[in-house]
Amino acid sequence: MKNPFFSLSLSFALFLQALAGLPTSKIYGVNLGSWLLLEAWMLPQEWLAMGGQSCVDCSTCIATESSFAKAYPDTVDETFAGHWDTWFTQDIVNELKDAGINTVRIPLGYWIVEALVNRPVEAYPRGGLKYLRRGLSWLQDAGIQAILDHHAPPGVQVPNQQFTGDCTTDVQFYTPYNYGRALVWTAVMTTLAHLDPNFGSVFAIEAVNEPIMDASQTPGYGDFQKNFVQTIRAVELILGIPVPDMSLELSASLSTSNFTAALGVASTASIFSPEVQSALSEAIPILIEIGSQYGLQGPFTSSPYRSSRSSLVTNFMDVNWQYNNPSNPADAAIGPQGYDNHLYYSSHDGVADANEDAYLTSVCNLQRIQADATVGDSPLWFGEWALPTEFNATDAFLYQWADAQKFAYSQGAGWIFWNFKTEISDLTNGTELARQWSYLEGLKLGFLTQDPAALNDPDVCVPYIYNSTTNGTRA
Repeated sequence: MKNPFFSLSLSFALFLQALAGLPTSKIYGVNLGSWLLLEAWMLPQEWLAMGGQSCVDCSTCIATESSFAKAYPDTVDETFAGHWDTWFTQDIVNELKDAGINTVRIPLGYWIVEALVNRPVEAYPRGGLKYLRRGLSWLQDAGIQAILDHHAPPGVQVPNQQFTGDCTTDVQFYTPYNYGRALVWTAVMTTLAHLDPNFGSVFAIEAVNEPIMDASQTPGYGDFQKNFVQTIRAVELILGIPVPDMSLELSASLSTSNFTAALGVASTASIFSPEVQSALSEAIPILIEIGSQYGLQGPFTSSPYRSSRSSLVTNFMDVNWQYNNPSNPADAAIGPQGYDNHLYYSSHDGVADANEDAYLTSVCNLQRIQADATVGDSPLWFGEWALPTEFNATDAFLYQWADAQKFAYSQGAGWIFWNFKTEISDLTNGTELARQWSYLEGLKLGFLTQDPAALNDPDVCVPYIYNSTTNGTRA
């Protein structure tokens, strides 16, 4: 079997060309999980103190933001404001900067754009955008770039998961109505990324986190991918940002008028699909409301509009995330685009046998970067990974496990650890949860290095990498 790391040279030129759309040569990042999209398993003591509940089946108790909002309609906003204010702080940003982190991925629910919530059928906490803006301003000051991850799109994209915000088997994301709401969310977030000064650190928007893996259960997803890219590029065209193979002619008066007026004109442009036209049109009153609430009337409604920023990177889970003839997001690309893969060896999906040797052999010979590159899904970064295992891992192994994963994922565009922190409490058995899921705790314990590009043992994979002549035996 050919050494997978040396074989990367076959697509190296293509990789460098694709990487040109990223603002850094290598991503070293963390997820800001359980901040603006809370997952109770990561902070069980705080969740109970807030008024949440714990249950094996998350659909049967107050275990998600949706169920919490329905249970406590009068106090949910105040309760969550307290959480948003304390879970992610300026001190955390300082720690991340000192640790060499250059990227964060921010999981968001569609309800961060409050006008998209179909109340009272749907219920979620309100006020998160204020804290997102504040957090992004901290990150911008620290020189840390951000990916806005649509972690929980409208309608729920996968069943029985806390990270969707509503633990249910009733998956409705893959419908025209909810695809449409997701596109409006995209138009709003793209506008903020270009016109709100607090969003200056945002370089990418991710369309949807972890769709159902069986592509036969995600009808219309390929068309949604194309409309997602078109929506971002449509906003950028209006802002005067060049878009490959697309042009938009607006009247001379509108070119010096205001953005929302131009958005209205552009929403009738025939170069966009009907779905994109609708998304642009429906975003207008939402942007006017946000502008009024956050003092952005100037850039949205009254000032001459233009963006000095470059094109955003559109971001998708890679084609190999799904099976059963999935659509390839590379087919949707217009301008810079990046791809995301997630890998947890503790997820009981047969990635490797549950022992140290099998784990290290597997990750040190990982082929996902090369497999994606052959179908155009490059650059690829690993947007979620951590140190959990299906066996009781010793500290000695976790040093190796962190090094081996960093080595493997750095062969692509980089990596983003899940998560920046987890709770340390009696309910997490002290640091037992954090030692494998918290980047900051991993730093303290030494599993993760202060320089994210460094390894404790640069030769960690040498005994495990297959060479080109032994056909599968260890070198």
